[in-house]
Amino acid sequence: MSARMHADQVDVDEELVRRLLAEQFPDWAGLPLAPVAEQGTDHALFRLGTELVVRLPVIGGADGQAALEAEWLPGLAPDLPLELSVPLALGDPGLGYPFRWSVNPWLTGDRLDPASVVAVELARDLAGFVRAVRSCDTTGAGRFGSRGGPLSEPERDASTRAALGAIGDLVDASAALVVWDEGCAAPAWDGPPTWFHGDLTAGNLLVRDGRLSGVLDWGPFGVGDPAVELHAAYQLFDSDGRTVFRGYLDDDDAMWARARAWAVSIAAMEVAYYRHSRQEFVSRSIRAIEQVLADPMSVG
Repeated sequence: MSARMHADQVDVDEELVRRLLAEQFPDWAGLPLAPVAEQGTDHALFRLGTELVVRLPVIGGADGQAALEAEWLPGLAPDLPLELSVPLALGDPGLGYPFRWSVNPWLTGDRLDPASVVAVELARDLAGFVRAVRSCDTTGAGRFGSRGGPLSEPERDASTRAALGAIGDLVDASAALVVWDEGCAAPAWDGPPTWFHGDLTAGNLLVRDGRLSGVLDWGPFGVGDPAVELHAAYQLFDSDGRTVFRGYLDDDDAMWARARAWAVSIAAMEVAYYRHSRQEFVSRSIRAIEQVLADPMSVG
């Protein structure tokens, strides 16, 4: 990875990946290997041949993601309208590298640039995916990470308030805190827990021929309050796009109050964490908070 984003980041280079492949998956070891230009936030990515990609966590918080994806994505993929990169093989720690890793299919397509697609089609495609995810069988599943639970959980509440306090020079933190408090006070989700991807940002969405085609990186996924998924509406859409997106989903005001709060929480933490390392993440999350604060859809 070209730029360090985490203080505890593990260094991963092509030589290490080749040695891991030779030791654990020798049938793939002879294929061409090259770093992927657009790296993830918590994985190093290496193109393997023309049809595969090697994904290696670079921080401890991402360890275990490959195993969860390998366990759950094969059951979700057939019921979803967009392609998923389901792990084909799981690698073990070795050669001084401490985490489990995976070899996945390489999905063709370009990372989403919202400005390059028709907003109405993007809203419809993404809403269709969200609806399909919500309808998937949740038997045996649970919350695998920090997203999807009640907003008022002490750790989430404290972390959100701390993040807003740290970025008051960049956003209207007082107004954002009002949105957070409104979401915490809104009626809680009283339906059955549903699946969510949890991070439907542009970097995790693929486009072919101007339409959504695939969804990557299920790091924060799990089962819980579906409002967490709607934070993407403030990452990807302006007011008009959100109106279309909301219309396709037909969620109530309480859901959107919680969604706005999730958007503030996730964006504030991203700004606070990456403000000195990844300016593009800071910019997109500042914009998300501004979109929340400008949202004309009042909550009744």
